[in-house]
Amino acid sequence: MIELKNVTKKFDNFYVLKNVNATINDGDVISIIGPSGAGKSTFIRLINMLEVPSEGQIFVDGEEITASGYRVENIRQKIGMVFQDFNLFKHLTLLENVMKPQIDIKKKLLVDAYTESIRLLDVVSLSEKAKRYPHEISGGQKQRAAIARALAMDPSIILFDEPTSALDPTMISEVEEVIAELKSMGKTMIIVTHEMGFAKRVSNRVFFMDDKTIYEEGTPEEIFDNPKKDKTKRFIKNLRLLIIVIDRKDCDYWGYEADIDKYAMKNHISVKGRTRLKLAFEELVRGIIMDKLGNEPRVNIVLEYSNQTEKLKMTIKYNGDYFNPKDSDNDLSYHVLKSAMDGIEYSEIHDDPVYKNQVELVLDDQLLQNLYKKIKKQ
Repeated sequence: MIELKNVTKKFDNFYVLKNVNATINDGDVISIIGPSGAGKSTFIRLINMLEVPSEGQIFVDGEEITASGYRVENIRQKIGMVFQDFNLFKHLTLLENVMKPQIDIKKKLLVDAYTESIRLLDVVSLSEKAKRYPHEISGGQKQRAAIARALAMDPSIILFDEPTSALDPTMISEVEEVIAELKSMGKTMIIVTHEMGFAKRVSNRVFFMDDKTIYEEGTPEEIFDNPKKDKTKRFIKNLRLLIIVIDRKDCDYWGYEADIDKYAMKNHISVKGRTRLKLAFEELVRGIIMDKLGNEPRVNIVLEYSNQTEKLKMTIKYNGDYFNPKDSDNDLSYHVLKSAMDGIEYSEIHDDPVYKNQVELVLDDQLLQNLYKKIKKQ
C-alpha cells in the first residue's frame, strides 16, 4: 500500500503540488488524468523518489520513504517505472536491455538473467524479437520492451508516465493488452495518461488532478460518466465535444480534417475509425452538402464521443432548402458515406431560424477495435 500525507512539492515559491493526500491499495490500477501542468508526472516521480517532496510524508508498505537517511535504492527495487520515451539503451538488443538491470542491480548470474529475460519478453509477446535493437522495432514494441525491463526487477508497483503518448492508436492497443495482463497478475499500477478510453478500460480508480492536488477521484464510471465537481465536469465535457462551424465556400477543409483527427486521437479512436470519420466528413460535407448550398453556407458540425458506449456521434446541421443527402445525385459519395459509418439518420428542422436540415452519423469504434484484435490474433 502507498500513502501520501500532506505532500507538497515546490520550486522556490512555485507550487507544483500542494497538500496531496492519497491512499493506493495493493492491486489498484489507477489512471491519473487532468490538464497539462496539473502535476501528474510529478506525483508519480515523488512516489519513486525521482523527486523529493518539499513537505509531507510518503509511505510504501508502512515504511516512510521520505524519512531522513532512507536509502532510495530500497524503494527502486520495489517500484518499477516506464517512461513515455522508452529510455531503452540504443546500443543493446532487447534481450540485453532486460538483462542489464538484473545483472547490475540484482547481481544475478548471466544464465539466470538470460532465462528470466526471455520469459519476460515472452510475457510482452516479444521473445521472437529478443535479438533486435530498439531502432529495428515499432514504437509499441519499444514500449512493451520497456515494460519487460521494468518487470525484470520484479517490482510490486509499476509507474507509467504517459506510456502511450508517442504511439498511434494501433500501437496503444498493444500496450493496453500488456497492462491488462499485468493487472491480472495483481500488479499495483499508477498510470499518467491523456488517453481517456485507455484509462477507462484499464483502471479501477481514476484521479483527476487540478489546482495542484487530486481534485476528484472515483471509479472510471464516476469520473467519466458522472463527475461531481465543476472542473472535472468541464474537463470531461471538453474532451467529448468538438464543434466546427463552416460559413464560407473557400473554407479550410484540410484544417478541419486535422482537427477531427486530433480530436479522435485524444479520445482513443482507432486508426480505422479515424480514417472512416474523416472520409465521412469529406464525402458528406464537401462532396454532397456544400454543393447544395449557395454563396452563404452555414454548416454546424458537432462531434461527441461517449466513453460509456465507445460510440462517436457526428451531428451536422445545415441551411438551404430541405435536402436529404440520400437523394443526392452524387451516388458515389453517399455510397462511401454509408460504408464508412455504422448509422446515418436525416431529419428536417422546423424551429430554427438558420438550420433546416440535420444528419446524425454514428461510428461504433468498439466494433472496429474488436475486429482489429480478432484479425491480429489470426
